[in-house]
Amino acid sequence: MSSQSASQQDSPLSSKVALFNNVTKSHIQSQIANPFSESQGERGMQRLKISKEEYGRPKAGSLTEYRGKKANIQVYQEMLELCTVIHDEGEAISDNEPELRGLLFGELFNIYTHINDKLVGLMLRARKHELIQFEGEMLFQRRDDNVPVYLLKPLKQIREILVGKQTEIRRSLSPNPQPTGQL
Repeated sequence: MSSQSASQQDSPLSSKVALFNNVTKSHIQSQIANPFSESQGERGMQRLKISKEEYGRPKAGSLTEYRGKKANIQVYQEMLELCTVIHDEGEAISDNEPELRGLLFGELFNIYTHINDKLVGLMLRARKHELIQFEGEMLFQRRDDNVPVYLLKPLKQIREILVGKQTEIRRSLSPNPQPTGQL
């Protein structure tokens, strides 16, 4: 009888030891994968493998990628509005090319701030896409009011470029984006 009661007492103890060992192994594995842990384990920290094309980009099909692409579509729309304001409110640069128009930054600022409060950022982006040109790195209200801002292309061509880029992004949008954790 005494040997039977001793084996019953060992059974709960051995299951508790096994449970403790499983929890310990799980913790050690999580610490090896944790880049902020000082524990290096047997293999050391696992390195994340990312190709040059993937670096700094959200996972394909993720909600983050979807939101980024939607934001780009909106920025292209705002650049088109900026160029339209310069075209509609500006004056022809030369008689030879009446489609190429310009407007002083001070006038543009006064007109455009009623439409959007991100004028200078949009101007930098539009200059990067070679749609407009102005002197200097960045323009500031009052200091640069007399600096001219020019369209580099006719408005029709600018519209074709920007609408084409928007269409290209729309075609690449995932129809069913997923949270990054589910990918």
